[in-house]
Amino acid sequence: MSAEFKGLDVTIMGREFRVACPENEQHSLLASVDYLDKKMREIRDTGKVIGIERIAIMAALNITNDLLSSRVPSDFDVGDFKRRIDALQAQIDQAMSEQDELF
Repeated sequence: MSAEFKGLDVTIMGREFRVACPENEQHSLLASVDYLDKKMREIRDTGKVIGIERIAIMAALNITNDLLSSRVPSDFDVGDFKRRIDALQAQIDQAMSEQDELF
């Protein structure tokens, strides 16, 4: 079953756009629109960047940099992380079972 796309009107920096979006993702899209609008207005308000296209590019670069900076480093070992979580879960289970024996 595929998601039904609907047109959604959004406003960014005073300009209206119609965006196709699955109905179940509209809330997420609106949050993204609010975030982008805020970032673009912050850039515009500095007065250093003029023109909607330049502001949009600067916002895209800033948001992309934030995203890439927040990613997990490439040397992160997911397998080791999962093993550690499993070991911690086993310790918790053991401690909980010992607590049950006290009562």
